[in-house]
Amino acid sequence: MQFFDTSIIEHIELKMIRPSQFPLRDKSQKITNEDNMLLCNSIKQHGLLQPILIRPLTHGFEIVAGHRRFHACRSLRWRFISCKIREMSDKQAYEIQLTENIQRKSMDPIEEAEAFRRYVMDFGWGGVTELANKIGKSQEYVSHRIQLLKLPQEIKSRIIASKLNVSQALELTSIPTEKQSQIIEHVVNNDLTVKQIREVKSLLNEDLFENTKDLRKSYQAIRIGKKTCLALRVTLARIDNLIDDVQTTIEPGQRAEIINFLMGIRLKIHTVIDEAIRFKNATVKSINT
Repeated sequence: MQFFDTSIIEHIELKMIRPSQFPLRDKSQKITNEDNMLLCNSIKQHGLLQPILIRPLTHGFEIVAGHRRFHACRSLRWRFISCKIREMSDKQAYEIQLTENIQRKSMDPIEEAEAFRRYVMDFGWGGVTELANKIGKSQEYVSHRIQLLKLPQEIKSRIIASKLNVSQALELTSIPTEKQSQIIEHVVNNDLTVKQIREVKSLLNEDLFENTKDLRKSYQAIRIGKKTCLALRVTLARIDNLIDDVQTTIEPGQRAEIINFLMGIRLKIHTVIDEAIRFKNATVKSINT
């Protein structure tokens, strides 16, 4: 099906135009005064070389592309600005904004990731494949950006500040959160390569494996301790049954010596039970600490 561009170019009053309702940049990442001055000087000298792209709303218009040019013209106190006006849906407007910002490389990786997440998850406009096709990027590029959002704010801040690149950060997503903070300084201070980070991860996994083995041994020790206590209690019950038998089957003259012998064994079993309980409790305490 052939596409027909039905847009028109008109001069529109700035007061009739509002910023996009789907801002891609973080609110803290506003146009700097220096950037605005440079653009203002360029427009003063050469005029507005390219109209901004807007779409009509019920009341007024909304910027789709050209926010920097719009703000520069407003700083110059222009009353009118040249606009390319086109009917488009929220989805289409968002895709154009996203494509423009990616082409200009005006967003950091976390801003891109947030924009991709909103398109795929919040707005439900399409999957990773559709979004990748719309913005001219690979599926891997889009999915990897979204993965960055799993990282804690501390690491995302490093990415925003360009102290950690995307490839380095992606290697950290597969590390347990509690381990990430342990190696982030090491990665940044030594500017580790992806290969070096993988070596660090391998060492972490070995430590985790050893800790798991130690933990498994501790739980086995608790299980043995509990079974020992149970076996000793069974033995104690049997000794008590023997004492009852002596009371009813042995002559009084022989009874006292046998009962004293059995009571001595009973006392020893109680002592061993106490030792088994202390062993079990000490093992439990070592796991909790």
